[in-house]
Amino acid sequence: MIRIHQGVQWMLISTVFFSIMGACVKFGGDYFSPSELVFYRALISLIIIAIIMRVNQVNFKSKYLTLHVTRSSVGFLSLLLFFYAICYLPLSTAMTLNYTSPLFVGLLMPFILKRKVKNWLFFAISIGFIGVFFTLKPIFDNESYVAGLAGLISGFGAAMAYLYVTQLAQLKEPDIRTVFYFTLISTLGAGLVSLFGSLHKPRPEDLFFLILLGVSATIAQLAITKAYRVGNTLGNAGLSYLAIIFSTIIGVFYFKESIDWHTYVGIALIVVSGIFASIK
Repeated sequence: MIRIHQGVQWMLISTVFFSIMGACVKFGGDYFSPSELVFYRALISLIIIAIIMRVNQVNFKSKYLTLHVTRSSVGFLSLLLFFYAICYLPLSTAMTLNYTSPLFVGLLMPFILKRKVKNWLFFAISIGFIGVFFTLKPIFDNESYVAGLAGLISGFGAAMAYLYVTQLAQLKEPDIRTVFYFTLISTLGAGLVSLFGSLHKPRPEDLFFLILLGVSATIAQLAITKAYRVGNTLGNAGLSYLAIIFSTIIGVFYFKESIDWHTYVGIALIVVSGIFASIK
């Protein structure tokens, strides 16, 4: 029970700060490209993580470099697609598409982690997935096909990345080292992708949200890595739906996005699934 309880706490922290990160991406999307936003998010996180590792004398080398590179590459591509979706879709919609990842976690667990899925817990995740579909905004009316597909694929990629994190945790890899490799590869990858597009020099007014983007992402990443280490994988997956609720609130009150009754029904289903998924 204690392990599940700790996982719940870390996942709640993660969802709050991931929502803040999403808001920063939405705000910066009017000026920066998605790859540039990924670059600044990853670079700031990389600096913070490197300092923490140095202070705590955590070795940068790992015996599981291949697994780190695989996890980080999948995570980077998922993050890039996620940021693209946020830039071109309403925040709540983009977040909802990305958070189809819990369903994919349940589907992929038997293949990657070699674990059987308990029926009642998978049922809780399924309820949340139904809620996800209820919260989806019509994206085909405004021809946002590419952004919608990008958001959905980012959810699948996020699920893969989370399962690799669980594998690394089982191998006793430090959480901080796992995040370090992810931010390193994301910084290099996003920087390379940005070179093929138009580069935008940060303006003085951009500095605050860029720093907030990096700091919130770092806290969220560390929290979710910790959650998947000490908590239940599918229980965490159910709780991750809460990020949709937080993002919807931000979208309504800050970005003036309107939500309909379908969204309210979806939020209710998501909350129910999160509660059931966190019960042992």
